Amino acid sequence: MKRTISAMMGKGSLTHNSREFIAENVDPSRTHLNTEYCNEKIKDVYHELFDDAVARYNAKQKRKDRCIDDYYEKIRSGKQEKLFYEIVVQIGNKDDTGAMTENGALAATVLDEYMKDFQARNPTLRVFSAHLHMDEATPHLHIDFVPYITGSSRGVDTRVSLKQALVALGFKGGTRSETE
Repeated sequence: MKRTISAMMGKGSLTHNSREFIAENVDPSRTHLNTEYCNEKIKDVYHELFDDAVARYNAKQKRKDRCIDDYYEKIRSGKQEKLFYEIVVQIGNKDDTGAMTENGALAATVLDEYMKDFQARNPTLRVFSAHLHMDEATPHLHIDFVPYITGSSRGVDTRVSLKQALVALGFKGGTRSETE
């Protein structure tokens, strides 16, 4: 039987993914079947990725008003980039790959394999939260990440950029309809 594989941009609800918040479509009796791959605080990840670059940037500034106090807050309150992005990966649907079926178990195994080397395959997408959910209708994977680049010649040399992070991975957009 054929199955579909879907990967879509999620909204990025960290409390839903880690089950601090239980939505109506979740079966709490199956939450113990979920897998948590990582669940780091996003602010800690920002400090890890960007503090040294911000210090180098600030050291070059002649005007104090151009210094960056907190890169996390700069991105959070800005309009150019998002703090983080999420992809949701699912195999099949509730009709052909239900979470508690044999096909659902196979889908969970495939998603587990996909997740285990996601970070190695995508080094410019710093994963800080990843969860495999088995307590909803179908097994699916939430991967939350901060896209970043290094070696930028303008501004902070290590900075948030989805477009450039994808270019570094070989995904270059073209026209308006041919995006990354």
